[in-house]
Amino acid sequence: MTDTTCILIGAPVDCGKRRLGCLMGPDAFRAARLPEALRSLGHDVIDRGNLRPADHPADADDAFLHKLNETVGWTKTLMQAATQEMAHGLPIFLGGDHALALGTVPGVAAFAKAQGRPQFVLWLDAHTDYHSPQTTGSGNLHGTPVGYFTGRSGFDAFPPPAATVPAENICMIGLRSVDPEERTALDDTPIARHDMREIDERGIARPLQEFLTRVADANGFLHVSLDVDFIDPAHAPGVGTTVPGGATVREAHLVMEMIHDSGLMTSLDVVELNPFLDDRGQTAHLMVDLVASALGRTVFDRPTRGRH
Repeated sequence: MTDTTCILIGAPVDCGKRRLGCLMGPDAFRAARLPEALRSLGHDVIDRGNLRPADHPADADDAFLHKLNETVGWTKTLMQAATQEMAHGLPIFLGGDHALALGTVPGVAAFAKAQGRPQFVLWLDAHTDYHSPQTTGSGNLHGTPVGYFTGRSGFDAFPPPAATVPAENICMIGLRSVDPEERTALDDTPIARHDMREIDERGIARPLQEFLTRVADANGFLHVSLDVDFIDPAHAPGVGTTVPGGATVREAHLVMEMIHDSGLMTSLDVVELNPFLDDRGQTAHLMVDLVASALGRTVFDRPTRGRH
């Protein structure tokens, strides 16, 4: 994956949950020198700046579904932007909370469909985010994107997905916090699910390689959706949904390096960074390093910070 045109798209989505701060994420990634890291690997970088949600009615403060209208506005904007930007390079959506995937995944899937190729999704997250607006117990819509882009019912307030992703084309790795309603619904799907106990028992490389082989055999497009809480909060504290027991830094880098080696990734989400909760930019810098690993940085040319 050399000489890729990386298109940075800021998506300061902060409506998918009640704890504020993710709207600062896109600029934190830039401040952590993501564009420079990608250019140092030989890639062209185009920064589209930060998007805004489509016009939407004001949200009621007391509604159970938190900021539904704003989330619908973001979904419309990101779905259109994702489809358009796929034609120009590899879009990297800088979140923002995970509600942004309500728009990004159907958008890239629509482009894949137009090319006559299947869309696959690698979901790196502590959560499955398979709720619908009817099943969420919190009313936080960042827990619903997988339900939306696989075509679950209950999303009447949203536009129809520009394209859906077949459940058998989705692989989730890093799971360790799944609501009972989601677990029951997922049992009826062929979504590949790998929790941290399985990772401890089998390692992280084997299930990932199995999925990447399937993508390659199908000549598919691969969207990677990387949530900060995929990583253990001891290493990535800048997230509002901390769940102990996540991937180590080395496991996370291995995943990214394997993605790069496969040459399959066609789009990327980097989500749920909350700089307000971070420790002197620790999480932002780690996420930039992981993106760089996915785009070709290896351990031999990774600079060591703090030594001059």
